[in-house]
Amino acid sequence: MNARSRRRYLVIGLAGSLLCSALPAAAWTDPGQRQSAQPRQATFWSALRLTERPAADAWDTLRRGFALSHETDNPRVAHWLAWYRQHPHHVELIAEQARPWLHWVTQRLTANHLPTEIALLPFIESGYNPIATNPGGAAGLWQFMPATGDAMGLSRTAWYDGRRDVVAATNAAMRYLRQLADRWYDGDLLLALAAYNAGAGTVNAARDAAANRGEPIDYWHLRLPNETMNYIPRLLALAEVIAKPAAYDVALPSIPNRTPFVKVATDGPLTLSLAAELSGVDPQTLRQLNPGFKRASTRPREDASILVPVAAKQRFLANLAELPDSKRTVLERYVVRRGDTLSGIAARFATSVSDLRRENGLHGSTIRIGQALSVPARALASNSR
Repeated sequence: MNARSRRRYLVIGLAGSLLCSALPAAAWTDPGQRQSAQPRQATFWSALRLTERPAADAWDTLRRGFALSHETDNPRVAHWLAWYRQHPHHVELIAEQARPWLHWVTQRLTANHLPTEIALLPFIESGYNPIATNPGGAAGLWQFMPATGDAMGLSRTAWYDGRRDVVAATNAAMRYLRQLADRWYDGDLLLALAAYNAGAGTVNAARDAAANRGEPIDYWHLRLPNETMNYIPRLLALAEVIAKPAAYDVALPSIPNRTPFVKVATDGPLTLSLAAELSGVDPQTLRQLNPGFKRASTRPREDASILVPVAAKQRFLANLAELPDSKRTVLERYVVRRGDTLSGIAARFATSVSDLRRENGLHGSTIRIGQALSVPARALASNSR
């Protein structure tokens, strides 16, 4: 019996056991014990409560979209299953990091007819940290290299890095995986995932070498760099852990089965602190939702947009409609020089000390030479030294 069949039977068995546990006691106890097992005062409603189930959460939605064989009998997968069993807190910590993004990423995968196991790839790539960087140059939730990001339309400017924009980068990652699978591997997603990690050139060369040896050219028979040899087994093992967390002593955090953010147009440039004020949310929350912006403000474009919490959307739009143009600005980078003071910089850039503190997370007036500060961009051109 293959792994998929075993999982199907396991699910059926589990469903059966849950059904039995949900039935009133009289339906399954010995008739001689029925009097004590089910008191006479039991009502329809008390029996009905036995069938209640916890509300579905984002993990349930994720599991329903699993479509890959997890290959739990494969020694390379078994190695990572053992590792996760020994490090349950590793999964729990990253699962908490995934809280803002997991449901939305899962929905996008489902809409694009991709297995939702791929929503776990950022566990491995970045620890679900949108601002993660790699010494080799990769960045963002999906760890795009600069050239690959450019090819997938993720722009990089002085204001913005699309690789760190979760919405843009997730859509790019799905397109990239589809392109790899369809162009080179007849839709084989395991080979596409290997190419995502190592590059299509590396995977294709390994396939040619396997063919020359008379060996199969599927992922499991290729000789690839060590990282890529572990990449897919690690993902499949993680998917198995998420499918059965209790079996691996993992306590996943409850994540609501809804996307907590929404994209809204700003109709021009805004600092993120002002956007937070307009929406009535904590500035740190807004920065975490918009990691693609590099200067604590939107791009200086009329079509700028940001993510805000769903509950804050109407308040943000109402306040934005009343915002005078004079309040709009974006931030530029200014490096502190010898002799600078915070009050002097504030005067030079026609802003206030309190605004500078807020935009730069300062709690006092102490600054140091070489420190980078965010200052109003409109003032910078006429006041730069």
